[in-house]
Amino acid sequence: MNISSAWQSRLKALGPGLLWAGAAIGVSHLVQSTRAGASYGFALVWVVLVANLFKYTAFEFGPRYAAAMGESLLDGYQRVGQWALTIFLVMTFGTMWTLQAAVTVVTAGLASKIFGIALSPVVWSAIILAICAAILTVGKYRILDKLIKVIIIVLTISTIFAVIAALSHGSSAKTDFIPPALWTVAGVSFLVALMGWMPSAIDISVWHSLWTIERRKETGSAPTLKDALFDFRLGYFGTAILALGFLTLGGLIMYGTGEVFSRSGAVFAGQFINLYTSTLGEWSYLLVAVAAFTTMFSTTLTVTDAFPRVLTRSTELIFPDKYEGQENNHLYWIWMAVVLIGGLGIIGLFMKGMTFLVDLATTISFLTAPILAYINYRAVTGDWMPEGTKPGPKLMILNWVSMVFLAGFAVFFVVWRFILN
Repeated sequence: MNISSAWQSRLKALGPGLLWAGAAIGVSHLVQSTRAGASYGFALVWVVLVANLFKYTAFEFGPRYAAAMGESLLDGYQRVGQWALTIFLVMTFGTMWTLQAAVTVVTAGLASKIFGIALSPVVWSAIILAICAAILTVGKYRILDKLIKVIIIVLTISTIFAVIAALSHGSSAKTDFIPPALWTVAGVSFLVALMGWMPSAIDISVWHSLWTIERRKETGSAPTLKDALFDFRLGYFGTAILALGFLTLGGLIMYGTGEVFSRSGAVFAGQFINLYTSTLGEWSYLLVAVAAFTTMFSTTLTVTDAFPRVLTRSTELIFPDKYEGQENNHLYWIWMAVVLIGGLGIIGLFMKGMTFLVDLATTISFLTAPILAYINYRAVTGDWMPEGTKPGPKLMILNWVSMVFLAGFAVFFVVWRFILN
């Protein structure tokens, strides 16, 4: 294959990895990374780097399995054993409403700030979710794929400009500022929350595999393993760089100033936008506001699609006699209604505690990460994987080190939080 044909093949496979990035570059980046810089300066850069390193294999196994087997990672879980699929579904039901609520309420806060319409978080969230449902009804996967590509380009360019301006501006910390201690209950709790969705929850590896299969249907061609992994790595390493960018903005503009992020979604949105405008200038308000809102909206949109897609395929696998081998669009919409209604219920319960909601969702994701990482490993190392598609020795070493780290840190947090303190 010549260079031109190789790139055409890669471009045809491009999509699921960017959708993955669109789902990831949301709360973990706009909220958690920026809060990390604002609260602790650059002391948590290592957390961002370590989380991206040690979660790499768990995420990589999603597109690897889908490209090799031509089926989703959920099918792989069933091949591992019914217990694996059951554990995943229990975890999904334990986190999906909180996750949906967390990304939606941040988007609602941005919408309230940008449009200046004083509605409650629940009402704004309901409007946003209704719009997401309408978009998915009309455009389905095709519109997801096209929207995300545009949104990520806009976000990346605006973030790079903001970081460059912030670096030239320098630190805003006061000379008499005393740095907060990290190794306290509050500090370690935030550290775990940051790592929980950095770069995202491992559940998204399953979403990625489903989008890979959907992209295959859309283009009519099966991506090679090399092309699928190129698409994944482009999105994965891009999100890592953007996470460091958001942390840098928080560290240079807010750290040491005495200002802290509000627990209110609407107030937080205003503070976040001011991070950009204070460095780029007031002229950038519209650009930044659009970039921030579209980023969070894209995350909400991908999550709104992903959970019903996951639950639909899971239902087909659990009840093959009734659903396998046929179109089950009605299941998708039924599950979407369940997810969205539950998410709105969570928002109603925690209307004034946006940061609490985010920290709860991210902490749950962190504590369940080792289990999902192990199941993903079992799926891509089974006898069913075609020759030459299993992870190589170096990747396997990183995978085992990663699983030990994730499990060890989860145990450390539980002991630190609930036994020693």
